[in-house]
Amino acid sequence: MAHPDIAVYHLEMFAHPQLDVPAPQDGLAVVHAKTPPVPYYRFLYNIVGEEYNWVSRRQLSDEELGAILHDPRNEVHVLHVDGSPAGFAELNRRQSDEVELVQFGLMPEFIGHGLGTWFLKWTIDTVWSYVPKRFWLHTCTLDHPSAVHIYTKAGFVQFKEETIRRPLDDNNRRLEP
Repeated sequence: MAHPDIAVYHLEMFAHPQLDVPAPQDGLAVVHAKTPPVPYYRFLYNIVGEEYNWVSRRQLSDEELGAILHDPRNEVHVLHVDGSPAGFAELNRRQSDEVELVQFGLMPEFIGHGLGTWFLKWTIDTVWSYVPKRFWLHTCTLDHPSAVHIYTKAGFVQFKEETIRRPLDDNNRRLEP
């Protein structure tokens, strides 16, 4: 199994940026899935992350994943377009005074319509309503090619970059960090 180099970018913000991002269309709703069933979460995770080789949550047993998802300090927010799930944001609030954006993305058919920028603004506004001292995330070269640009445009600043090696899966696809 090959081990390609992957650049991992760590980004953060320390204040709520004032962004003006109008909704790109009608029919948008974000639903807080307070205790999402593991199969529903896996459905979202697998569809959103398939093209980017997300695997970390796939490697967890249902019991391990359920413990994370049902912790009230872990939040899953699902973007809906006209009633259909279109993407999700997962927030880790387990550390005092900070929030990590663990997962963020859209289903492939919803990419390219301005929804990602709007949903990221919604996520940022939600996080800052908790008054953390820091909001952070990491992404990598396996992610959508515009990910770093979208995050920095939204107010995140890169504070670290590292190169790691990840094996390819059985289909010769790189695995996420």
